[in-house]
Amino acid sequence: MEQLAKRQISTELPCFCRRDAASVIITSMISPPASSRRTTTPPDHRGVLIAAVIMMLVGWLGLYELVTTMLPLAFPRWLFFILLFFAVTGTVLPLVRYLNIRFTRAPYAIPPGGVILRQSIWFGLFAVTCAWLLIPRVLNAAVAFFLALSFVVIEIYLRLRERAEETGID
Repeated sequence: MEQLAKRQISTELPCFCRRDAASVIITSMISPPASSRRTTTPPDHRGVLIAAVIMMLVGWLGLYELVTTMLPLAFPRWLFFILLFFAVTGTVLPLVRYLNIRFTRAPYAIPPGGVILRQSIWFGLFAVTCAWLLIPRVLNAAVAFFLALSFVVIEIYLRLRERAEETGID
């Protein structure tokens, strides 16, 4: 009798796996219903993702080659910044694309590939600027914060302006 009770207890699902009313409500709040999800993405996103992979490979492999084989003279230093820009921009681009698709509200269209590339370029420019400011030891948390804040404010202004042009608001 006791063994039968142990078998029944072991086959029950743990409390975090049960489907009760509260978990259904929370799940429906987190993910929109299937009817409201967008299934089509702009065709230029495929090209942007291919460009991201190329930029990522060129940037990271170039940085590896540069750091392991060259002395830090003038040309390699500038090449370092260029390759760091490509590497960070290419790496961040798929994440930025995912965030744009995931958090764009239903009445608005998914941003085109140019907007996603521009937002990724901001990350690359931030990384290069921080690396450049590290050379004279000027970078600290406050400088990095206000630099990032300025990029965010510029991007918000550009997106608001683009959305106003899309909807025809003057």
